[in-house]
Amino acid sequence: MSPVVVLVGPPGSGKSTIAALLAERLEARHRDTDSDVEAGAGKPISEIFVDEGEPQFRALERAAIVAALLDDGEVLSLGGGAILDPATRADLAGHTVVFLDVSLGEASKRVGLSVARPLLLGNVRTQLRNLMEARRPLYAEVAKLTVMTDAKTPDQIADEILGQLS
Repeated sequence: MSPVVVLVGPPGSGKSTIAALLAERLEARHRDTDSDVEAGAGKPISEIFVDEGEPQFRALERAAIVAALLDDGEVLSLGGGAILDPATRADLAGHTVVFLDVSLGEASKRVGLSVARPLLLGNVRTQLRNLMEARRPLYAEVAKLTVMTDAKTPDQIADEILGQLS
C-alpha cells in the first residue's frame, strides 16, 4: 500500500494546491501531513514551534509521514522540511515522489510575510533562500520527477505531472 504520488518542495512551491488538483483528477483523497500534525496537536504549526520547539514539531511530522505513507491511493503533500529527516528520505525511496521546484523570487511572492511559517520569520527572502539552498539537494535526492512551477498555472503543473507519470 502506498500513496499514488507524494509532493515535496520548498514553501511556496504549490504542494498543497497541486496535490488537491491531482487528487481531484485522480479521484483520490488529498492528504497533507502539515494538516495532520495540526489536527493531532490541536493547534497550528506556528504555535507548536513557539510552545514546544522545532524538535517536537519534527517528531510529530515524522509520525504523520509514517502513518500517511501506509495509506493507499492518496495524493500526499509533505511539509517543506520533511525531507530533512534521513528516515523520511529512506521511506520515500519506494514511492512516486515529485519535487515541485520554484525560484526564490517566485517563492517569495507566493509566501509573502506569512507568520504561519515560523522558519521564515525575520527577513523572509533571506530565510527562504537559505532553506531552499540547503534543502534543494534533498528534494532532488528523493524525487523521481522534478517540475519547475514558475510561470505555470496549477492546472498546467498538474497536467505536466500526470503526463509524466502515465
